[in-house]
Amino acid sequence: MNYYSLNNPSTRVSFKETTIQGQAPDKGLYFPERIPALPKEIITNPGSFSREELAFRVIQPYTGDTLPESELRRIVAETIEFDFPLVEVSPRIQSLELFHGPTLAFKDVGARFMSRCLGYFVRDNDQPVTVLVATSGDTGGAVASGFYDVEGVQVVILYPSGKVSSVQELQLTTLGKNITALEVSGSFDDCQRMVKEAFADPTLNRQRFLTSANSINVARWLPQQFYYFFAWQQWKDKMQPPVISVPSGNFGNICAGLMAHASGLPVAHFIAACNANSVITDYLQTGEYQSRTAIPTLSNAMDVGNPSNFVRILEIFEKKLPALKKVLSSVSISDEETRSTILELYQQHHYLPDPHGAVGYRALQKYLSAHPGQKGIFLETAHPVKFYDTVEPLIGQKIPLPPSVAALINKPKHSKKIKAEYSELKDFLLS
Repeated sequence: MNYYSLNNPSTRVSFKETTIQGQAPDKGLYFPERIPALPKEIITNPGSFSREELAFRVIQPYTGDTLPESELRRIVAETIEFDFPLVEVSPRIQSLELFHGPTLAFKDVGARFMSRCLGYFVRDNDQPVTVLVATSGDTGGAVASGFYDVEGVQVVILYPSGKVSSVQELQLTTLGKNITALEVSGSFDDCQRMVKEAFADPTLNRQRFLTSANSINVARWLPQQFYYFFAWQQWKDKMQPPVISVPSGNFGNICAGLMAHASGLPVAHFIAACNANSVITDYLQTGEYQSRTAIPTLSNAMDVGNPSNFVRILEIFEKKLPALKKVLSSVSISDEETRSTILELYQQHHYLPDPHGAVGYRALQKYLSAHPGQKGIFLETAHPVKFYDTVEPLIGQKIPLPPSVAALINKPKHSKKIKAEYSELKDFLLS
């Protein structure tokens, strides 16, 4: 399997090269030259496979011969060594819980897979690799955990000051060693812009070996397909595929779901559940794409005003909007609705979501009310304790701290504050 740049389709590179480069030299995102059709038995009888075997078969066509089979099987097994339960919330709605990994967020899967692939690919390099990543919340913690103490890899994480939760910030700033956190006086979009400028800077790239761990990197993005196959594996009514609602910010997760669907995975419909940052919601309604400055919300990991991965979604559908709209719709959920949904789920269904999961649930609930014959799944992407300062006042009680969070509470924060200017990032990286 080779990959091409969405800015220059004549470019062809291997999975190894895309993982190391992160982004194409022409600033384009890499995309696989074909979407593999998965074996029929994976679709018709997913329960006959172990979770590890299912994930291996899903990802192997994308890695090709760049990884020995034994190495890929090891990487997959370590990537998914925690649970992904499908939990019934109501007779028509189930929650796919993706927060049972080490940093209590869905991004643990992509970060663990990528860190292990990159570690294998650069094991003989003389020059250390610098992983440069922008985060709106959970990506940074997952990347920090996944790459912590990996030999030959330095990690630099940019996050918007005051716009991540306190638990997310602890996960970013307390590890040390090969992990450095840069606290940017700006938005996530500023952080993402600065990272993209770094990759496009030939002077910097001659002096530092840079790669990305955002979902623009195929090794972070593609393994997110696992979630959707694990959901199908647990879905009981194989004659009626689910509607799937995905909390969406940078659109890497839902793009992976759409890739899985294009490979043959049965899904009745996808919903991009957005907060007030409704660029894609509006695009699907009007046909006009207009990026905007991100608006801070309770579901901060989705505060993105120019979603990078949407160009990949357009590529899946050959840039044909009518075809896309048959498979994907989008809803914008306000903070007021998010609060009321958290309370409703807790009081009526004895289920406690985080703000992102609440957005996903409400979007699904709205869709199902207009389609009474269908059932669905929403992705619960983070543990509610990561947003205790929002959730606890609503439910009127404390959320028990998981051990992984309790261990961080008294650790000192280590971050370097910089302005939202590329020159400051460049100076830091060259220093």
